[in-house]
Amino acid sequence: MSDSGRQRQIVELLRDRPFASVRELQERLGVSAATVRRDIDKIDEAGEARKVYGGISALDGASQAGVAYARPYDENRDLAVEAKRQIAALAATMVRDGDAVIVHGGSTCFHLGAKLADRNIRLYTNSMPLIAYLSDHGHCSLTIAGGELHREPGIIHSLTQAVPFYASKFFLGAQGIGAEGVLESHPLLVRSIVELSLCADQIVVLADSRKLSIHARNVALPLSRIGTLVTDDGLSDADARMLEDAGVMVRIASASGALQ
Repeated sequence: MSDSGRQRQIVELLRDRPFASVRELQERLGVSAATVRRDIDKIDEAGEARKVYGGISALDGASQAGVAYARPYDENRDLAVEAKRQIAALAATMVRDGDAVIVHGGSTCFHLGAKLADRNIRLYTNSMPLIAYLSDHGHCSLTIAGGELHREPGIIHSLTQAVPFYASKFFLGAQGIGAEGVLESHPLLVRSIVELSLCADQIVVLADSRKLSIHARNVALPLSRIGTLVTDDGLSDADARMLEDAGVMVRIASASGALQ
């Protein structure tokens, strides 16, 4: 296979997932690690993906003036699905029987809620897709947010009603993450995140490593409010240092299934 053919395959692979390791690409393409690294360098130089420690990371979609647009829920849920499942599986181990937890809207949080469906816990959510799933599956105690349904971004929210719930952990996703904090473009998501963050002892962000390269318009929460970030092994060393310097504990759900 030609160099350009291999590089096209790598870019195509990253359309469905946030990260591919050098070792995985070796096996998939049948070439040496040195060849894979040269391909990664070329793809990175072309701006089609991002070279990171141990492999290559996907870029997010279109942006204007460096600010990413907010993808609709129905589109976002089909991106990086395997990474989201791995992140959710690791996050589920942070929940103990008897806990009260808040699970926010978003596709990664949906996977977490599905994994908690049969647990002996109390779960509060404003996610319409997760509410629909839990009404048909599982046996956890479910408290549903009150207010109006906002079909995009798929949450229930009230401008006047206080949240009738207090939790040990608040799990949320993010459109982007940077030195400023958790970033969102949708004003309603920002408001909802701020309100729910006041109702939990710990804040846990679930976000695949693509989100560290996305800059959205609004800061929903500063990094100083985040206790833990659960992400995949596409996280770059520079981003890991930035998070750890801000006091955020980073936990990695690896593609091999090993949890760190």
